[in-house]
Amino acid sequence: MRESNVSDQDHKIQNASLSQLKVDLGNHQYPIVIGPGAMQSVDWSHYLVSEQVCVVTNDEIASHYLEQLKSVIGVEPLVVMIEEGEQHKSLTSADQLWSALLEAGFRRNATLIALGGGVIGDLTGFVAATYQRGVPFIQVPTTLLSQVDSSVGGKTAVNHPLGKNMIGAFHQPQLVVADLSTFKTLPKEEFSAGMAEVIKYGLIQDAAFFKHLQNQSEALLEEFKGLQQGAEEAPLMTSIIQRCCELKAQVVQADETEQGKRAILNLGHTFGHAIEAHVGYQGWRHGEAVSVGIRMALDLSWRLGQVPAHVVSDTNVLLDQFHLPVRPPSGMSADHFIEHMKRDKKMNSTQMRLVLLAQLGQAEISDQVPESKLQECLTHFCVTNTH
Repeated sequence: MRESNVSDQDHKIQNASLSQLKVDLGNHQYPIVIGPGAMQSVDWSHYLVSEQVCVVTNDEIASHYLEQLKSVIGVEPLVVMIEEGEQHKSLTSADQLWSALLEAGFRRNATLIALGGGVIGDLTGFVAATYQRGVPFIQVPTTLLSQVDSSVGGKTAVNHPLGKNMIGAFHQPQLVVADLSTFKTLPKEEFSAGMAEVIKYGLIQDAAFFKHLQNQSEALLEEFKGLQQGAEEAPLMTSIIQRCCELKAQVVQADETEQGKRAILNLGHTFGHAIEAHVGYQGWRHGEAVSVGIRMALDLSWRLGQVPAHVVSDTNVLLDQFHLPVRPPSGMSADHFIEHMKRDKKMNSTQMRLVLLAQLGQAEISDQVPESKLQECLTHFCVTNTH
């Protein structure tokens, strides 16, 4: 078993092909277990504090992995099905889950388990944060994007028609189980969407990791194909996911509630969230919108003279390797972007705050972007905007 240097881990796992690290927030610590077969290797009894367990998932994920999860947790859970899609990360779905917990008589020592991608994880975490003022929850992310990003760090939320993730809370999980065996049923498009977040970590924190991704992009695609065919080991993918989790853990440990540095994790997200809001959270995956947002953020960084052109082109080539979209949805104008971006949570009073690159491997948060440069960037991307 490969141990991360983020922190020591108290509860060992048995599978030597798995990686493990711990997020240490001082008053709360939790492990992240990564690799094929992770679900079977966790001592679930350590994390379930009562017989009251609720698994939140959707029909598609449940058809593949619900019975497997039930077989290892050792209790018969309440199961709540949420409809698939970003548009269902809503207060309506939260109310459905709150009602199910209340009707079942769930108390404050109940545990919620999110089995699914980012939508399920964010929604379950939000409900766990708010049900009886907070109950424990566990993340079992089944997509690459949720394994490297949304399942780690305790950001929980639902969307509002006027903005993404506008209603939420910080609520850390007890455990994250990133089982790569779930990639057997992961569509290639979902894998590619997750790679946008993977690439982001190299851009904002680790230039060597970015170059590693450039060198290993073909090998990663091949290993993903192997997982789709039921491979029991995926050393490259496991190490990539671990590195992303390490990098995110470093930021979260320094700034848990995003008072400062944690905002660098949002590279490309202000633009990407604008795209998602514009299309009503339908038709675009989160990682697809973020990939366009990353391209826009790097273009703007170049226009401001902060990064050389080759960093922009290298990033675009790497995103292209995973067939990620290049431009915003057809019909989305610069004015549409501005309208949505002004509602972004990172707005500082009346100033728009954007995450940009200072150099490869280092991001910065700026509320001093000249409007003319932003308009140049938006116009460039919106002139021939096709998915």
